[in-house]
Amino acid sequence: MFFFQICNQHNAEAPNSEQAFHRMAQTEPNLDHDVSWFLLPSYWAKMVVALISFLCFANSYDGDFVFDDSEAIINNKDLRAETPLGDLWHHDFWGSKLSSNTSHKSYRPLTVLTFRINYLFAGGFYPVGFHVINIILHCTISVLMVDVFSILLGGLQFSNKGRRLNLAPKTSLLAALLFAVHPVHTECVAGIVGRADLLCALFFLLSFLGYCKAFRENKEGHNFSIFWVLVSVILGAIAMLCKEQGITILGLNAVFDALVINKLNVLELIQKLLHKDKSLENAVLLRKGLLFRITLLMSGGASILYIRWRIMGTGPPAFTEVDNPASFADSLFVRAINYNYYYSLNAWLLLCPWWLCFDWSMGCIPLIKSVSDWRIIALAALWFCLIGLICQALCSEDSHKRRILTLGLGFLIIPFLPASNLFFRVGFVIAERVIYLPSIGYCILFTYGFSLLSKQAKKKKILAVAVLGILLINVMRCALRSSQWRSEEQLFRSALSVCPLNAKVHYNVGKNLADKGNQSAAIKYYREAVRLNPKYVHAMNNLGNILKERNELQEAEELLSLAVQIQPDFAAAWMNLGIVQNSLRRFEEAEQSYWTAIKHRKKYPDCYYNLGRLYADLNRHVDALNAWRNATVLKPEHSLAWNNMIILLDNTGNLAQAEAVGREALELIPNDHSLMFSLANVLGKSQKYKESEALFLKAIKANPNAASYHGNLAVLYHRWGNLDLAKKHYEVSLKLDPMAPGTKENYNLLRRKLEQLQKKGSA
Repeated sequence: MFFFQICNQHNAEAPNSEQAFHRMAQTEPNLDHDVSWFLLPSYWAKMVVALISFLCFANSYDGDFVFDDSEAIINNKDLRAETPLGDLWHHDFWGSKLSSNTSHKSYRPLTVLTFRINYLFAGGFYPVGFHVINIILHCTISVLMVDVFSILLGGLQFSNKGRRLNLAPKTSLLAALLFAVHPVHTECVAGIVGRADLLCALFFLLSFLGYCKAFRENKEGHNFSIFWVLVSVILGAIAMLCKEQGITILGLNAVFDALVINKLNVLELIQKLLHKDKSLENAVLLRKGLLFRITLLMSGGASILYIRWRIMGTGPPAFTEVDNPASFADSLFVRAINYNYYYSLNAWLLLCPWWLCFDWSMGCIPLIKSVSDWRIIALAALWFCLIGLICQALCSEDSHKRRILTLGLGFLIIPFLPASNLFFRVGFVIAERVIYLPSIGYCILFTYGFSLLSKQAKKKKILAVAVLGILLINVMRCALRSSQWRSEEQLFRSALSVCPLNAKVHYNVGKNLADKGNQSAAIKYYREAVRLNPKYVHAMNNLGNILKERNELQEAEELLSLAVQIQPDFAAAWMNLGIVQNSLRRFEEAEQSYWTAIKHRKKYPDCYYNLGRLYADLNRHVDALNAWRNATVLKPEHSLAWNNMIILLDNTGNLAQAEAVGREALELIPNDHSLMFSLANVLGKSQKYKESEALFLKAIKANPNAASYHGNLAVLYHRWGNLDLAKKHYEVSLKLDPMAPGTKENYNLLRRKLEQLQKKGSA
């Protein structure tokens, strides 16, 4: 009798009267035997997993674009229809050329392609569609996990009709539920950029399931299918084109083949190798084709990695010390001890996913610099557990136990290797998204531990209720965390209590406040970011910008000067420094700062625009026009540069040239009301009243509350002799802005003229 047992028979895929075709040499103990858990038919189990995984993250469907979504999606030109599809294969995840020195070398063209499809179907950057796809992907992956865990926990067996048998329906359901509701997955599901991890996981699992299909006996009676082995390699390659971790499935397939298909005893094999045992000549390794299959997997993996390396370029990605401080430590001991501490924190996030943060860099985790640091205990605990599990996986006399523990450790460790800093430096300290695949191994180990406890426990119901309680807590934690990912404000503020020493957290809170116009609060967080990281140039730049707008020019200049001193190629800081120097009327220094910014960023339209303003202040009109023209060449939709060109040409009496520039600008930006207004003024002065009137009215329709639009239209009517309409628009302008310069005087002149006309009429 089992508590929670819903039906009294195994599902349709469980062994019954059909004779089973065993890929494992002998029948092993059934992991489900002593477990008190739900027993459901396969399709019901998958529906339950899908529903619960959906409930965990459903409230993120209407969230905003947050954090890295801005760079990977909104600012990524590879999503736009005008970008050739071929460019996706030469650009990184963020839209930069892979050959660029600033590229992170994250090559994920298939993920970017799905973003592009989302963008095209939605007709723009509407986040709902992006979020819905992420939720569907996680639900699909969670459903596939039922099949994957049934193989990993119950073994791979087929009926004589070629159907795969589920020998662990209860434990596979439990493990799939643990995976579906794990809160550490929130970043992948609720953060749109997590699409890379989701797609990678999808093809990762399909590759594994495809490899398992290779051992279904075919009509010719062959032991395995080369076709399905090759399909598995191709799916692994597709997984890697979604995210780099995908390549690790080929190694896991090899481990699975050795342990499950060929039932190798690793410790026994090592002993025979050490003693040069002659029985190895006829070992199962060769007899069952394991060597051939592993050669196929390794050859495929090596080819994929070689092609990936050639596309990426021979140089590694460039990261800074703030991204991963341990990797920049001079001492090998400090690097090793901190890497291991990071591993222990990742393990803790799997065990207790309560303290979650969108970013763990910039001082969030201070470096361990000596063995006296109490955090060494975490390393000791991690390795104590790992060594214990490894010993059991290698030395246990129970082959079932050896297999499950080895597979659990393999799925826990191998997908994590690309993020481990062992082979190359990574651009983060801890990233919750990279634990998505390793959590498969955690779920295996947790479920196996639960089955062992159930075997020993007298009150199995209490144990089952405790596990059910863990699942419910995780569901609630997922719902809470996914709601925090709905907006940047909630996301950034949630990190303050988790990583109060993280300068980037304070920076992002400040940036969010500044974007909402709360400059006073933003200054507080920017100052704290700079205090925590005195070399945080982006925080200095943003703080300097706000101080500039508040006319606190002296401190703004000090901050921006320090920023360019720390990072001499920081083009934005050079430009902002130039703006401050211009405001301080130090024109030569400002010009030099602008040109330095352009030197470090050749295509910098905003800097050319500000340089043009400087030249206009110095009455260097030709230089100003050239600078603004450069801005519009680099960015044809640069409305401010177009406007300034029209106004300068208008003010200097070049009406024909001003009209030509205005018409050119409106062809490129036809719905810009400020350009309509500027061109309307020029046309009015050229006595093209009808066309000028049409543009004024169009501009007013687009922006009806602009006092100057009504005022200048009134002037046009005044000149044109349409005095009643002039009076009407003067009055509207004064109502919108009673202090509008010149409008009141013109209105009074009009009234006197109307009074004079009225007197003449009455006489």
